[in-house]
Amino acid sequence: MAYDGTPFHGWQVQPGMTTIQGVLEEIVSGLEGRPVHVAGSGRTDSGVHARAQVAAFSLDNPIPCYNLEKAINRLLPPEIRVFEPEETHPDFHPRFDAVAKTYQYTLFRAPICSPFDWRFVHHYPYPMREQEMIAAAPGLEGEHDFTVLAAADHSDGPRKSKVRTIFFSSLTRDGDRLVYTVRGSGFLKHMVRNIMGTLIEVGRGNIPGNQILQQRGATAPAKGLTLISVEYPQPPAAVNTPR
Repeated sequence: MAYDGTPFHGWQVQPGMTTIQGVLEEIVSGLEGRPVHVAGSGRTDSGVHARAQVAAFSLDNPIPCYNLEKAINRLLPPEIRVFEPEETHPDFHPRFDAVAKTYQYTLFRAPICSPFDWRFVHHYPYPMREQEMIAAAPGLEGEHDFTVLAAADHSDGPRKSKVRTIFFSSLTRDGDRLVYTVRGSGFLKHMVRNIMGTLIEVGRGNIPGNQILQQRGATAPAKGLTLISVEYPQPPAAVNTPR
């Protein structure tokens, strides 16, 4: 599924707040005629976008995937769309079965940002040492303790590991955009936004490029972040239950 996260208070259900999970659960529960829990591959923050979020739920009433896609999209707000629904085995979990995720964060560097881009980029036209930022980004690759780059999370226990593996970390110029792409085994709360905020401080000359795991900049705004993909050992549809 894909969504523009601007009008939502993140993925996870919150009392009195409009969230992506909450909207989906309301629609799917209405189709099923009973409460249905929709599990996601991760809890994107308020204002964060997704091109390929993965979610799963179980239904008692057999609805062909094509019909289910049409029914859900007809009821969803235009900022959310479901693509490629597939039937999988009942034990599949989009979060715990995932082996990698890829995020992108986009800085818009031109003096003027088009209103057609505004919702999906962090407009930052100020002077920065971009080459130092680009050189620093690969330093996050490998297995590291990302405690410094993680926000406090009430769902984490005091002994829960903050060690994660980053397979790919790269910052590139694409026209007026400075795009940070990171692929990893998993991500902590605000981790990618904190990485981007730290790289900005590298560009401003406030943090040395070789200290990005020891020092942290301000958390970058949510709107520049997009979940690009979620990977699994095998496509969920490859383990369909027999009919």
